[in-house]
Amino acid sequence: MKVLYGVQATGNGHIARARVMAPALADVGVDVDYLFSGRPRADLFDMACFGGYQVRRGLTFCMGDGAKVLPIKTLLNNNLVQLYRDVRALDLSHYDLVVSDFEPVTAWAAKLANKASMGIAHQYAFLHALPDGYRSKLVRPGIKLFAPVKQAVGIHWASFDSLIAPPLISPARFPSSPTHRMILVYMPYEINDALFYWFSAFPDYEFRVYSKIDKAYVRGNVQFSPLSRDCFEKDLSMCEGVISNCGFGLASEAMQYGKKFLSKPMRGQIEQQSNAHILKSLGAATIIKELDADVIEAWLQLDSPLPKTFPNVAAMLSEWIGGKCQQPLDQVVKQMWS
Repeated sequence: MKVLYGVQATGNGHIARARVMAPALADVGVDVDYLFSGRPRADLFDMACFGGYQVRRGLTFCMGDGAKVLPIKTLLNNNLVQLYRDVRALDLSHYDLVVSDFEPVTAWAAKLANKASMGIAHQYAFLHALPDGYRSKLVRPGIKLFAPVKQAVGIHWASFDSLIAPPLISPARFPSSPTHRMILVYMPYEINDALFYWFSAFPDYEFRVYSKIDKAYVRGNVQFSPLSRDCFEKDLSMCEGVISNCGFGLASEAMQYGKKFLSKPMRGQIEQQSNAHILKSLGAATIIKELDADVIEAWLQLDSPLPKTFPNVAAMLSEWIGGKCQQPLDQVVKQMWS
């Protein structure tokens, strides 16, 4: 079976899901080509598992300081003419199936060619009614327009009585062994000087911040490191807690490792606002609108939750795809939750 797998590369969560699916699909003998869009090739890292992958411009968000989506700049920066050309130029004739992790070039190419397509992404959960204060209803038309597929597999922390699969993350690779007073930070759209200002107020704690820099450096009690999947997960296994925006993938990994979670969802990003609403209702995170010393201090005193075990969603989905999707999807999803 020959598959084209499209990945929205704007956020690392999409790529992380693809990294989990790549070996699972290979294990069941599925031949996969990968296409990434939304980020320049030079900004991609740890991509060896995808072989000779393709890159397209696609669509992306423009962010301002403080993790705020800039709607006008986003609109002006995206080239719809180039998107149309990329969609039209994509040859799908030798593929049996197109899989999209909310990636628009592959999804629209499949739609226009009437090719079999399926979506595997957190965003496709928004096609169902979520208990997020009607945010899913607001974003639903945009989900259908951005990356349309014939069959969608949404993923979330609960099924919410819908056709939604559990989180698609890799099993924990390291034992959870908390290092006393070490906190992991991933807030890529915050200014590092601003993060140092807030975290330097807690000199008894060590903060390890991952950001888009070329070389690691230490400033007081804050260690700044370049992006690295292996180093990041090692620190995730050792930290006492995680401070981040409200991306689905990292929140799920924090649950898996049993780490308390302090989250500042991106302003203007409805998906993250929805995640924050649901995390708060599940008692799985402390949600803030802005960094605040009093809130950080109170959060630092909280106990860590117990680790949460998720099923091997990648293996089950890959077996289903390798079997040419013959089994009804609702049965596959039900087996995941059981």
